[in-house]
Amino acid sequence: MIIKFEMMPKTRVAFVRQVGPYGPQNIQAMEALKKWAVEKNLLNGSSILLGIAQDNPETTPPENCRYDACIVIPDDYRIDDTDHNIFETELDGGHYVTYKVKHTAEDIQKAWADIFPALNRSGYQIDNKPIFERYIGDMLYNHYCEICIPVKAL
Repeated sequence: MIIKFEMMPKTRVAFVRQVGPYGPQNIQAMEALKKWAVEKNLLNGSSILLGIAQDNPETTPPENCRYDACIVIPDDYRIDDTDHNIFETELDGGHYVTYKVKHTAEDIQKAWADIFPALNRSGYQIDNKPIFERYIGDMLYNHYCEICIPVKAL
């Protein structure tokens, strides 16, 4: 497992929120976000998309789990009143470790099982910020993503 260290900047994102059990509905949220982003000319070869599971399904009832499908937006972009079900927020920057993985159910499941023991062995401590999947540029179309985990500085 190749883990990379990265300092991420504070970032503005537009997002669609899905509430309910994690699974196929997450894909629907991402598709709705991408459709909106295409209409607004925000989706291109350099776009950054994020999938953020806001809740731990082991401690949160499935019907209350929140998933945010996000796209990084420029500082000067304004979401207007016609953008129903599109919200915006700012993600704190900070220290992250990233792990690139093929975006298949098997590979993602294996990555989640392997990444936390690897972090523990490397001495990193997880920070209290969202963990997310990141898709940069053509990664989305080539079925890859990066799992990004916030860590406290060593």
